[in-house]
Amino acid sequence: MDEILPEGEALRKAVRWISERRREIPPPPLSLLVEEACLKFNLSPSDSEFLYRRLVRGKVEEDS
Repeated sequence: MDEILPEGEALRKAVRWISERRREIPPPPLSLLVEEACLKFNLSPSDSEFLYRRLVRGKVEEDS
């Protein structure tokens, strides 16, 4: 996956938080983590879409 370089501080924190949670065994579903991060870090709709597009959709495309 390409490197993610989000602009806002809340978005950077959300990406770090998701990355940390993905290390859990077993890792939670990525779509659930993105949803939780959006709420936890009070992300804007455009930031939420960025995370979903880059992480969830990108993962589905990688797995195809």
